[in-house]
Amino acid sequence: MAQKTYDVVIIGSGPAGYTSALYASRANLETAVFQGFESGGQLMLTSDVENFPGYKDGVEGPEMMDELEAQAARFGAEMLPDNVERVDFSERPFKLWAEGEDEPTLAKAVVIATGAKAKWLGLEKEQHLMGKGVSGCATCDGFFFREKKVAVVGGGDTAMEEALFLTKFASEVFLIHRRDEFRASKIMVERARNNPKMTFVLDSEVEDILGENSVEGVRVKNVKTGEETEIAVEGFFTAIGHEPATAIFKGQVEMDGAGYILQKEHTMTSVPGVFAAGDVSDTRYRQAVTAAGDGCRSAIDAERWLEEQGEAENAIDPGSWTAEKDEKAGVWAG
Repeated sequence: MAQKTYDVVIIGSGPAGYTSALYASRANLETAVFQGFESGGQLMLTSDVENFPGYKDGVEGPEMMDELEAQAARFGAEMLPDNVERVDFSERPFKLWAEGEDEPTLAKAVVIATGAKAKWLGLEKEQHLMGKGVSGCATCDGFFFREKKVAVVGGGDTAMEEALFLTKFASEVFLIHRRDEFRASKIMVERARNNPKMTFVLDSEVEDILGENSVEGVRVKNVKTGEETEIAVEGFFTAIGHEPATAIFKGQVEMDGAGYILQKEHTMTSVPGVFAAGDVSDTRYRQAVTAAGDGCRSAIDAERWLEEQGEAENAIDPGSWTAEKDEKAGVWAG
């Protein structure tokens, strides 16, 4: 029996991956999603999502991801609960090996939507209190800390941006940095120093996050004197950078120095037929809604590219639909 070749294979099951799958399958492309062993992406760790359109009362992260998965599956996207451990983009059809499998999955086009993770300090309480006061995204969660004290860890521009953003909500923001000088640009440091809500805790490292069911404070240690101090806060934000999940794609597609995949034309990577969507190529926004938008774009780009190759004869271009119908797709929005 000939090995099956999918029109589009999507690697990743966050908002970008599932939205790409929704649009690709709804465009009548044979679509598969490698979800990974922990499907749903970073939103599976988020208790309350209040900034995604359509949920006026907010939504639990896992519930939202379950709905996105079901919506994509409704139009025929096949869900593969496996991790991809190796790829070969040197020729088409592209080859993707699931963990523990000898035979590759074949694809005419691939969308990489493996996301990025915030870097953490490695403290036990970081994971235990995730979504209960611990966060890696001030833009996502700052609203929950109105008139509360919070701590931010980091010394670069990201830390300054996160801390300054939090001053819009928090009563006081403690910026904890292990050195007495910042890597951040001078203008960002100046803005932070001039903000009356900012308190700097320098030459210090976080030893522990206090609290069992929610964040109640942090214990910091001065690296020069060894003195330990407890600071009462209700929020703890790490801002020491993000790490894209792109290790298996090194040498296959072009990346920047930090490992983010470069988009060359719209969402297409340096390899024609391979596309990138969401945080895997986004160093700026890192929002569920922007990732979902990127997923939409990647599916449209993949469909149109396959059409140009003469390999999407049964596809329906989602970008060209208005109020027309077909039995499978119903009415396109947009």
